[in-house]
Amino acid sequence: MRKKRICLLFGGCSSEREISISSANAVYEALDKDKYEILRYDARDDLQKFINDIFAKEFDLVFPLLHGPFGEDGKLQGMLDMLDMPYIFSKTLASALAMDKHKSKLIARNANLEIVPDIVLRQNDNYNIKEIVDILSLPIVIKPNEMGSSIGMTIVQKSGKLAEGIEKGFKYDTTIILEKFIKGRELTVAIFGNNPPKAFPVVEIIPRISKWFDYKAKYEVGGSDEICPAKIPDKICKKVKTLSIEIFKAIGCKDLARVDFIWDTERDKLYFLEINTIPGMTKISLVPKAAKAAGMEFGKFLDELIKCAMEV
Repeated sequence: MRKKRICLLFGGCSSEREISISSANAVYEALDKDKYEILRYDARDDLQKFINDIFAKEFDLVFPLLHGPFGEDGKLQGMLDMLDMPYIFSKTLASALAMDKHKSKLIARNANLEIVPDIVLRQNDNYNIKEIVDILSLPIVIKPNEMGSSIGMTIVQKSGKLAEGIEKGFKYDTTIILEKFIKGRELTVAIFGNNPPKAFPVVEIIPRISKWFDYKAKYEVGGSDEICPAKIPDKICKKVKTLSIEIFKAIGCKDLARVDFIWDTERDKLYFLEINTIPGMTKISLVPKAAKAAGMEFGKFLDELIKCAMEV
């Protein structure tokens, strides 16, 4: 029986390049070499060869591990659809909608999820610091609209630092989101499969080396405690899983996505933050930990993910 030929596409040119390479290395190590022939392409250096090999039918399935712009935002998915090349993870429109934090929040609100109050600014918009503070109150979270891994993100404590945070956000995107800061417990849920999609155990994230879940806390060993299953009431656990499946379906995701929430314990409210359609797959990433808590070692989880993609 011929081995399935899997193409790992990684690297690229986004600010999340190094994380993408780490994800690809971890996936390569975990894939069963008796089942799969694995070809590897760096989207920055090997793109022409990758496209030529699609036409030459050198592989059966693309496993995209490109985080951020040009990998996770629908552009790659649209190209693969045009070339009739099967791939893992969400299709073109769902990828684009999920990557756009503002649009995904609008979809979440329409699906009856609570969203954090925000203001959207586009480059060259005029804005008034006092009005922003009056509407959102301090602290304020500033995020590039289409960037992951907390890159370009700032939590502003004083109005005098707001312009600086806005300027930083615009270095990474032409649209930024300013959100009311919600104090609470950060929860994340991986949604896996298609018919029907199921929720993995809830993970609670507790940053250790930073005040919030920034780039360092995400990717440095020991940067955060990631408790899985989260030690939360059953009512909250069930609700966050249900809401995660709702937004997964509302956006039109497939195969796998990770949904992030903040649980305001004082008001007992769950706020949707964002959804990630190509979650990190490094050795310390959240999804492999959640899969393990669900009873799937990483290699077995990857087998099931590949099976999902090839069935749809």
